[in-house]
Amino acid sequence: MSTALKHHELLSVDEYLAGEKESEVRHEYYAGAVTAMAGASTAHNQLALEFASELTFHLRGKPCQTFIADMKVHIASADEHWFYYPDVMVNCDPSGQHAFFCDTPAVIVEVLSPATERLDREAKFFAYRSIPSLHTYILVAQEKREVIIYRRTGTDWSRELITGGDIITIPQLDFKMPLDTLYARTGL
Repeated sequence: MSTALKHHELLSVDEYLAGEKESEVRHEYYAGAVTAMAGASTAHNQLALEFASELTFHLRGKPCQTFIADMKVHIASADEHWFYYPDVMVNCDPSGQHAFFCDTPAVIVEVLSPATERLDREAKFFAYRSIPSLHTYILVAQEKREVIIYRRTGTDWSRELITGGDIITIPQLDFKMPLDTLYARTGL
């Protein structure tokens, strides 16, 4: 781990970003505090990769780009900043895309794991809702065939549960994917 990324001291945004460039371990940043990220399971990787692959193929030739795992999303609120590593992210606004992070995601997908599920459902969702460009937040279960889609509807968010043979849709991207496709390699 880079010497710039010590868990007991608060870091500035610039210190964090510089440290991440040199670090062999990814870290998320919460208003100065830094937390190392754990590795992911095979199912977690398969689900994230399948979602990203389907989005990438669908968006080919369109202005939106798909990113997976190593691209940070930046959230700024008042004087505080957060940097998270979503499992999958789509950005449709080139002005918000930087070399190592994105300010303007349209879609964020998180694959739930026992260690991060509460963070993904609560703290991250709370932070993500403050991103004006974000219209869709998707939570993918890895231990059962279940996807929860949160969609921005004006100033509120609606919740949709996808199970069984249902289809995941992101109307703003004209994207559809059967749940069977997402879970095909997981054995679920």
